[in-house]
Amino acid sequence: MTTPEAEPTSPETPEQPYEAAEQPHGTAADGQAGAGTGADAGDGAGARPEERLEKAVRAAEQALIEYEIAVETFRVEVENFSRLHHQKLGPMYSRLDELDALIAEAVAARSGDPEDLRKADEARARVLPMPAVEELFHGWMDGDGLFPEAAAMLTEQSVRPPQRVRPSDEVRKLYRELVRKAHPDLAQDEKERGRRDEFITRVNAAYGRGDEALLRELLTEWAAGPVPEELRPTPSEELYARLEWLARRKELLSVVARELEESAIGSMLKLAPDDPDRLLEEIAEQLLAQVAEREAELERLTAA
Repeated sequence: MTTPEAEPTSPETPEQPYEAAEQPHGTAADGQAGAGTGADAGDGAGARPEERLEKAVRAAEQALIEYEIAVETFRVEVENFSRLHHQKLGPMYSRLDELDALIAEAVAARSGDPEDLRKADEARARVLPMPAVEELFHGWMDGDGLFPEAAAMLTEQSVRPPQRVRPSDEVRKLYRELVRKAHPDLAQDEKERGRRDEFITRVNAAYGRGDEALLRELLTEWAAGPVPEELRPTPSEELYARLEWLARRKELLSVVARELEESAIGSMLKLAPDDPDRLLEEIAEQLLAQVAEREAELERLTAA
C-alpha cells in the first residue's frame, strides 16, 4: 500500500501559478520536481508565450489527474483496511470492554465505594447495546437499510410525488415577464437561441421552486444583456484561470490526503505499508494476550 506522497505529483512549470500549490510532505516528486522543466524549456524556446502557457496547463492537468488517482487509491486502501480491522479485531475489542466492565463491577461489589460504583457504571455504559437503528436515524433507515423515501432522496429518484409549490402572484408575474423577454423563439440566430434556451431553463427551475428572489436576479441579469465580446477573457486569461483552479484543486486534495494519513487507520497503515495483513495479526496477538490477562484478573476477583 502506498500513500499519496509516493505517487507522481505536478512537475514544476515555468511562469504559472500551479507550482505554488504545496506538495504533500515527503512526496516522491520532491526529488523530481524540475525533471521535465529543461526539456520543456528547450522544446518551447521559440514558441509564443501562449503556447508555453498551454503546455503548462496540460502538464498541470495531467499531474492533477495522477494526484487524484493516488489520493483516491489511498482512500480505498484506508477504507478496506478499516473494514478488515473491524471484522477481525472488533470482537476482541468488544470482549475487552466486556471484561473491563465485569472487573469494575466485581471491584465495586467488593468495596462498595461510590467511586468504584461510578467507574463500574461507566464501564458498563461502554458496552451497552446501541439504540435501535430506527431510533438513531429517525425514519431514514432500519436494520434492512434505507427506507424507500430516504433512498429516493439520495438517488434523486422520486418515490412519492414531489410537493406541489403554488407560486405567489408576484412570482407568476416575474415568470411571465421573463418568458416574454427571453423566449427562445425570439432569437435571431442559433447562437442567440442557445443562450435563451439555457436562460429559460434556469427561469423554469426558479419558478418551479417559487423562488421570487432568484427570479428577480434573473430579470436583472437579462436586462444587463450578454457579456460583450471585448469584455470576455482572452485565451491567456482563461489559461491562467485554469491554472489557478488546478492549484486550488490540488490544495484541497492535499488536505484530504493529509487527513487520511493522520487518521487512526492511515497511521496504522504507515507502520506496515507493504504487509498490512501481518500488522493485523500482530495486533490480534496483542489483544488476545490482553484478553487472557483480563480473564485471569476477573477469575481472581470472583473466586475470592
